[in-house]
Amino acid sequence: MSWLSGNLRRAYRSLDLSRFSFGATSAITSSLALLIGLNQLDVSRIGLIGALLVLGLADNIADALGIHVYSESRSGKPTKTSTATNYLTRLAITLVVIVFVIFLPLSYAIIASIIIGMVVLAILSYFIAKAHDLNPGRSVAEHLVVAALVVIVSQLVGASIKSLFHN
Repeated sequence: MSWLSGNLRRAYRSLDLSRFSFGATSAITSSLALLIGLNQLDVSRIGLIGALLVLGLADNIADALGIHVYSESRSGKPTKTSTATNYLTRLAITLVVIVFVIFLPLSYAIIASIIIGMVVLAILSYFIAKAHDLNPGRSVAEHLVVAALVVIVSQLVGASIKSLFHN
């Protein structure tokens, strides 16, 4: 049994989650914030899709550049692979949310996006914790609480703006 445990620990450590962990986390939290906040403002489906595309394409390039510059400043060597992987991960997750918005009633699209986002974040958090010998339950809980905070704040900001400026 300890042989299996040791092999699993080595397998977790061999995963290079840094190549897509930022992209996945950023896409989940940013897409949920945008979707939930703008939905409170009664933005049309096409407006939500447009905003998500701007987030997934243009803002994603800005984040990828930030990751690239940060990684180079720490390592002093090119980091094109992790930059590209983070970009593609973020784009893929944002596109999943867009597909939900296109094909599901908006309330279901929001629920599906929250569920999928939280599941992906929980799985990613679990593997990161295992790779670094941290408590997986605590790590998953911490990350899900922060993501839930993003959802709640987005809801409150959208609702507040609507109530302040509603004619």
